[in-house]
Amino acid sequence: MPIVFITNNWESGDFSMEIIKIPTDRVSALVGNNGEIKKIIEAKCIVKLNIASDGEVEIDGETANIFFAKDVVKAIGRGFKVHDALKILDEDFNFFLIDLDQYVKSDKAIIRIRGRIIGEEGTMKTEIEAATDSYLSIYGDTVGIISKIDSMEYAKEAVFMLIEGAQHASVFAYLAKAKQQIIGARLRN
Repeated sequence: MPIVFITNNWESGDFSMEIIKIPTDRVSALVGNNGEIKKIIEAKCIVKLNIASDGEVEIDGETANIFFAKDVVKAIGRGFKVHDALKILDEDFNFFLIDLDQYVKSDKAIIRIRGRIIGEEGTMKTEIEAATDSYLSIYGDTVGIISKIDSMEYAKEAVFMLIEGAQHASVFAYLAKAKQQIIGARLRN
């Protein structure tokens, strides 16, 4: 996905424009009925979105606002529900995108890894989400994670274990320990 940065210092502040590309089949999810999702993102992020039918999204606004809007747009583009993608705007949440093309080279291998991450009837994906208080989206050749900052590394590690071929039983055991550590750390804070 190409990202273009164009920065202008206008009189009223540090304004920029970034162009990112999302899959064309996710444009309608980003726009929403009568533009409602687009308007929500613009209002919450204080940016202006120009969305083309080919998936090119231009984000205009102050640099700091674009930073967060870009992740929300990318998350929706990678299959997340709007409600989940908007969690990125909460200071306790982060977004991370894993490009499976960087780890395997064939489409067949990507399909196999996606299946491993999802698990039988979605059990592995559900367990990662529950244990790490996160949201996963397996879309195309990517795995997106939206998670609280204190549990992001656990969610990433579970996904990377599966990419590297770990058995599901090992990942389930890892997640059980991770959940205890996350809860313990939250109780101490």
